[in-house]
This record gives sequence, structure tokens and C-alpha cells, in this order.
Amino acid sequence: MSTPSFDVVVVGGGIVGLATAHAVARTGRSVAVVEREPQLARHQTGNNSNVIHSGLYYAPGGYKARLAVAGCAETVAFCREHDLPHEVTGKLVVATEPEELPRMAELKRRGDANGVENRQLDQDGMREYEPHVRGIAALYVPSTGITDYRAIAEKIGELVAKEGGEIHLGRAVSRIVRRTNDVVVRTETGDLLGKQVVVCAGLRCDEVAEAAGADPGVRIIPFRGEYSGFSDRAAGLVKGLIYPVPDPAFPFLGVHATRGIDGHVHAGPNAVLALAREGYSWGTVKPKEFLETITYPGMLKVAKQHWKYGFGEMHRSLSRKAMVKQIQRMLPDVRAEDLHPAGAGVRAQAVKADGTLVDDFLFVDQGSGPGSVLHVLNAPSPAATAALPIGREILERLTGEKLAPLTAA
Repeated sequence: MSTPSFDVVVVGGGIVGLATAHAVARTGRSVAVVEREPQLARHQTGNNSNVIHSGLYYAPGGYKARLAVAGCAETVAFCREHDLPHEVTGKLVVATEPEELPRMAELKRRGDANGVENRQLDQDGMREYEPHVRGIAALYVPSTGITDYRAIAEKIGELVAKEGGEIHLGRAVSRIVRRTNDVVVRTETGDLLGKQVVVCAGLRCDEVAEAAGADPGVRIIPFRGEYSGFSDRAAGLVKGLIYPVPDPAFPFLGVHATRGIDGHVHAGPNAVLALAREGYSWGTVKPKEFLETITYPGMLKVAKQHWKYGFGEMHRSLSRKAMVKQIQRMLPDVRAEDLHPAGAGVRAQAVKADGTLVDDFLFVDQGSGPGSVLHVLNAPSPAATAALPIGREILERLTGEKLAPLTAA
């Protein structure tokens, strides 16, 4: 039996891999998605805050800024077109201490530079949006919203199949072999051939890069983000989305309160070093993976620099009292007994050997044209929001072809 052959094989069935496959399929090229799990969107796509990000936070000119701003409007338009759950709620970014005001001013500058509508509010202004919030000032960002990214990913998967693409579930990739005119993608249940391959493997992207003979230049460090659900009483204190001013030393946005599309309110995520790549709880431990994480030179440098922050996150993970303190900075009326565990996600954070936490999306090419592999090596938040534009960006890198946005936003 001949080996199935495609113009492009995409490794990874999260939202970025699916959006890439969809962009490829729209040009009439043949495409296959290979996903190791039995379902799509099992990891970062299906376990996050489900926020449609505006593009406020990101350094102007970078991938995140450009693609999140485009993705914010497109995600909303895509949800409208396909009748998927979403709501444009707006959000508050709240400064609770005077030392946060210069950081908030920098956020405003970034938002303005990125073309994201935002306005500064005093205490009275912010209480018009969130009557129970405590702070000294806030930015209001009207374009932020909420959705269900798993539902979006599944819909994109349907569209890929409708346009003739193939989706292979439950097939882990063991090796990728580049040849002169094509690439062999080895799986436990047979090979696939692609003229070109794109690796969107999230928590495993560095391992797959190594399996393709590439030097990723980074290691994925898994940070678990845990969510705390609110009791009905505490949920009544939150109308929409309430965020802290983030600490620029970390690519995390801090513990925020979100009223989800299902009406439930949760706070989170924290950022705890996971004990396995897919370490969704303290009970999930893979000693070999954890050892690789903690002996990586980059991780040792991160730990040395940020040990205090790391211990604080662990404390908040293990103590409801510590977690509620963090939340009470913005919502003083929430009590420890209002919180209950509400799931967790694991963020695939790329870290360089010198301890730099990679702050933007990272793409690495092995060659160009037939026989090339493109690796997506850092695509945490806001990659779900930015997925549709990322897919087109990757298509352009592969083929030079520019696609128009899927829907008129």
C-alpha cells in the first residue's frame, strides 16, 4: 500500500495547527493533521481562560501585537458566522497600588500603539463597570470578550475536513525525516508524506523539533495554571473580566476574574511549575520529565532569579487562604470559603538556555520549499485569540501566498 502523500502535513491538533491546516485547505492544497490525542484541542486550547484578547499587552511590532489585534476581531466574526458561543464583554485592568501606575501607563501606551481602544478610569469610573472592584485606577478595554476555544477548534476541524483535508487522531509522531523533495512523518501506525511539514505540537514542540533533527534553541517548561471557581455569592461580585496590572518580568497576565460563557465565574490562573509536561495536577508526576525540566540550564537561571515568585505561586496553589488574598486585592469581598477548584491548564513556555522566557510567538524554519519543516516553538496566550491570523502567517511563510481573512470582521 502506498504511503499517503499531502502538500502539507500539520503535526498537532490544537487551535493553531487546525487554523494552519484550514489556511492550507483554503488554497486548494491537500493537507493532513496528525494529533496524538484521541480528540482535538485537548491541551492548551481546551484548558484556558477562554478570553478573546484585545492585543493590549504586547510589545508593538511583535507577532503577538499584530496577530492578537487581528485575531480579536476575526474570532468574534468567526463565532458570529458559525453561531458559536461568544460575548464581547470588555474588561478592566486594575491598578491596586501606586507603584503599578507607571506599568499601567506603559500598557496604555502599548494599547494605543497597537490600535487597541482603551481608556483610563478613576475609581468612580471603574465602579460603573464593576461595582465591587477595589483599585486606584483602571484601564477599560471594550474589545475584549469571552468564548469557547474548544468549540472553535472543533468547528475549524470540521471546515478542514469539508475542504478535503484529513484529520488523524490518536497518532503520535515519533520521527520526522527530511528528504530532498518531501518530508516523512513517522507515526506508530504508519508514515505520512508531506511536501512541507508544520509542527504545532504545543507542550511537545521542542521534542518534535529534536525528532526532526532541528536544534530548537529553547526548552518547553510546563507551567500549570489552576482556576478557582466562585460560589454563587462571590460570582455576584463580578460582571465581566477583571485583570490585575501584570508584572513585566513574567509573560503571565496574573490571576484574573472571568465570567465565562457558561455564566460561571472563575479566578486564575496562577503559574506553578508542573511536574510533567501534561501535569494538570500535583498528582501527575513524571520523574524523567521533571528532572529534565529542573536540570535544564535555562530553568536553573529562571529559578535563581525568580525563586521567591515561584514559591509564592506554589503557596497560592496549595492554600486557598493564600489564593484568596491575591483575589482580594481587586475583589475584597471574596472569601476563602467562596473558592473551589475549577480545573487547570498547562502553559507551554519556551525558555532559552540563558534563562530568557521567550515573550513572543517563535517560528523556526528547517529549509524552505519542498522538504522543509516549520516549527512553532512558542505559542502560549494569546495564540488561541490569534490562531486564524497565525494560520495565514504560516501559510505565507510556507508558500509566499497571502490569504484574505476568513470573514469580514
